[in-house]
Amino acid sequence: MKTITIASAREGAGKTSIIVGLATSLGKAYGYMKPFGDRLIYKRKRNWDYDANLMVNILGIDEDPETISLGFNHSKLKYVYDEARMKETVVSMAANIGKGKDLLFVEGGRDLTYGASVHLDSLSIHQYVGGKLIIVYSGDDDQILDDITHLHSNINLKDVDFAGIIINNVHDVDDFENSHSKVITDMGIPILGIIPFREQLTYFSVNFLSEKLFAKVIAGEKGLSNIVKNIFVGAMSTGESLRNPLFNKENKLLITSGDRSDMILAALESDTVGIVLTNNLLPPSNIIARATEKNVPLLLVSTDTFQVSKQIDRMEALLTPDNEERIKFISQLVTKYVRVEDIIG
Repeated sequence: MKTITIASAREGAGKTSIIVGLATSLGKAYGYMKPFGDRLIYKRKRNWDYDANLMVNILGIDEDPETISLGFNHSKLKYVYDEARMKETVVSMAANIGKGKDLLFVEGGRDLTYGASVHLDSLSIHQYVGGKLIIVYSGDDDQILDDITHLHSNINLKDVDFAGIIINNVHDVDDFENSHSKVITDMGIPILGIIPFREQLTYFSVNFLSEKLFAKVIAGEKGLSNIVKNIFVGAMSTGESLRNPLFNKENKLLITSGDRSDMILAALESDTVGIVLTNNLLPPSNIIARATEKNVPLLLVSTDTFQVSKQIDRMEALLTPDNEERIKFISQLVTKYVRVEDIIG
């Protein structure tokens, strides 16, 4: 069994998506573990890591998501494990999960240092399980170069099977390669791939949004798989909104107070995939019936329009098991822009 640890310099670099792309690009039997969970979800009266749950569903891994991570809380892990026992436990997890598999993917925490105080930072995990180490970088060009330079100058990788780096979400791949690739490789750091930014990877389903907002779905449940591509905040008058070009964009989500009946009706008659009703206010029954008829979900939340808009703006559009089109697209990107055979072979 081969083992690959995927780490990242910063949160949200795209580790999980790259693992999905690598795993779905080749027909092999994969195992997956994420020793230190950092995206807690509560399902079936148990604590799971979001990424662990995702990988079990996408890759069909025969593991309980609860057993793929050791925990989420620093203080609890400190109480239960010292360094020796932590290493022993992680090694045992890897052996059990990787049994009978061609390849075991081990995902690190949100960044390189996360979990260091409980001996579960990405580099420690890699030293426990062995195999190859890949680090994912993302951000603007300067941020990426700063992070890579810091890796080269301050982190000792001499005793590590460091396969290289993957640079993700680059807006201009050709410019990055021409301007920065030689600087990076001259540091002795192999570049395994440079993946371009694609706007469609920032889209999310209405169902994903509903779960993130803890919203109550009051109509249009059949449209929960609708994909949100644009967002319109209905804070102005309906007349002004209709004259705004943003209101007529495709696959839009409307955020407005539940008592704005005119705004909601106008949205239902245009290209709208979902409506967030704020202030815990319900629209009249005829509007609810119309939304149900058009399969446009109405999501009821208690917070005001401004707060909901801020929450959605900060939200990371995570991959979901039901978004098969996005999973396929990620696989195509990884296959095209990453030297997959150098990693897996």
